[in-house]
Amino acid sequence: MKKITCVVDNTVQRSSPFWGEHGLAFWIETDQGCALFDTGQSGVVLSHNLEALGLHLQDMNALALSHAHYDHTGGLGVVLSQNPDLPIYANADFLRPRYSLRKSDYKPIGLSIPHEELTQQADLHLSDSSIELLPGLWTTGEIGDRPEPEGRSPHHLIRADSGWQPDTYRDDMSLVLEVRDGLVVIFGCCHAGMLNTLAHVKRNFQRPIIAVLGGTHLVTADEAYLEHVVRVLRENYDLHYIYLNHCTGERAYVVMVNSFGDRVKPCPVGTILTFNP
Repeated sequence: MKKITCVVDNTVQRSSPFWGEHGLAFWIETDQGCALFDTGQSGVVLSHNLEALGLHLQDMNALALSHAHYDHTGGLGVVLSQNPDLPIYANADFLRPRYSLRKSDYKPIGLSIPHEELTQQADLHLSDSSIELLPGLWTTGEIGDRPEPEGRSPHHLIRADSGWQPDTYRDDMSLVLEVRDGLVVIFGCCHAGMLNTLAHVKRNFQRPIIAVLGGTHLVTADEAYLEHVVRVLRENYDLHYIYLNHCTGERAYVVMVNSFGDRVKPCPVGTILTFNP
């Protein structure tokens, strides 16, 4: 049995003991071990929700980080305090400082832990290539081919030799879980683009994608692009389950429900999905 639990999200299950925040984290269990995908925005919310779910950071075998933004890496310090020397998997561009420009103010929105401290406390694996965290659980590697629109924000910037430039989101990656009937793709934020990510997985893993879950960064997508997303999903994928949260946006969620019916579900904190191995 393979199980995925939403530990951090913007929303929580009704009448539950969980806390919500703008962020994301998934706990992934297999017969061979446990992995955490992202850490939410704060160690406080991450720790509270893990305790409410009966999950323990000491039981983790690996941590994967979808990208460096604060709402996905904010709980990293708490994770490392409970599980030192933990193997951490991320893209080769993960350590690059990242900023948001608001009213002429360049605000850091990346890692809050200094790079030197991170490399001392963790077993850091940075790679553009796909890596197997646990048997049957893989990183996508870098989503290099991006013909479809990306999940961009005009406020996100990086520093280059020539000055400030738009963030290319090279560090954005997702996870792929192998199950009996195919693949489950677990999104962090899809800054590389949802359709680009799915095409990359389809091309490189050579098995049908039966389920997707997580943040799709369709929150700013207009009606025309959402219709395009629906058309591509219908023509190229046979998705049995679509669990959406974090940066998907209400309009995109409604379009997906209207298009795919009860295959589409919300994925607040406390959602538990199980798959046969």
